[in-house]
Amino acid sequence: MGTVTSLFARWWNTVPALEEDEEEADATKRYRPLRKHPELFQARVPATWVAPELLEIVNACKSGNAKKPEICSALRVEVKDVYSFLCFSPEFVKLFVSEIENFYASGIPARRPNSMNNYGVIVNEIGMRPMITEFQQQYIWPIAKVLFPEEASQFDSHHSFIVRYTAAEDLGLDMHTDDSDVTFNVCLGYDFTGATLTFCGYMGAPDHRQATHVYSHEIGRAVLHLGSRRHGADDIENGTRMNLIIWSHNSAWRRAHPSRLRREYYSKEAGPPDPVCLSTSQSDKPGYTHDRDFLAYKEKPSGRASGRNRAWCPPPGKEYENFPDSDETM
Repeated sequence: MGTVTSLFARWWNTVPALEEDEEEADATKRYRPLRKHPELFQARVPATWVAPELLEIVNACKSGNAKKPEICSALRVEVKDVYSFLCFSPEFVKLFVSEIENFYASGIPARRPNSMNNYGVIVNEIGMRPMITEFQQQYIWPIAKVLFPEEASQFDSHHSFIVRYTAAEDLGLDMHTDDSDVTFNVCLGYDFTGATLTFCGYMGAPDHRQATHVYSHEIGRAVLHLGSRRHGADDIENGTRMNLIIWSHNSAWRRAHPSRLRREYYSKEAGPPDPVCLSTSQSDKPGYTHDRDFLAYKEKPSGRASGRNRAWCPPPGKEYENFPDSDETM
């Protein structure tokens, strides 16, 4: 028992070498004199910023007695391997939203998170990386490495950004997987209806295009899942939803699993997909999907959503029985 305890202690206290400082982004330099809440740009997360429920979960994980998934009552199992919990206090939500609104009002150009979110902001690039890194290490990592011990054996970098959905801007986000090992997604505002998050299976699994759960966002509540889980943001009906998303990366895991995005490692599909799990994403980044049988189940979308790359999912030889390959000019 003593040996096991000592091994656990070494595992728990091993903090990975974090990403090296990058050259300061132009947006960070330009925005520095306009910051509204300087405390958001420091490498600290006061206890008043996090919900008591989050502290309870983290303490349970650090006790060494936590068992997946029954860590404690504060952690909700949405569906297998998708978890949610109250995360931030109203104080933090108010501060953070105020700062993001201030940045938008500044008119300073900033790179968008990806090719499909036109109104988001990469918060690392406006100077918030130190605070996000502290939050990742102190709060996300202790939970993730109990729930996902392999993918979260360490976190040594992150891509962190805001997404915003309104009826007049981006309505939602097509089905996709994330370029992350573990994804943290917390709702920060505002009043809205719709804009749920639909989960399907793991990319490459026999049931990866089968719907498994619909998650309804709550302000201050976070959802945690593996980046390889196929999911999509359903269209907003009215109002505005804004979320902070942290993609945590584990370089050791990625080096050890180079096949994680290779199509030849896909399993044969067990059956036809649920239409809600189909994708016509126009991104050409690994992990984003272009379903070959999309037109057999749905009408081809118009405009920007119509895509520009040839469909590839599922890969040849991995199709379900009687597969209707409907790819034309996807």
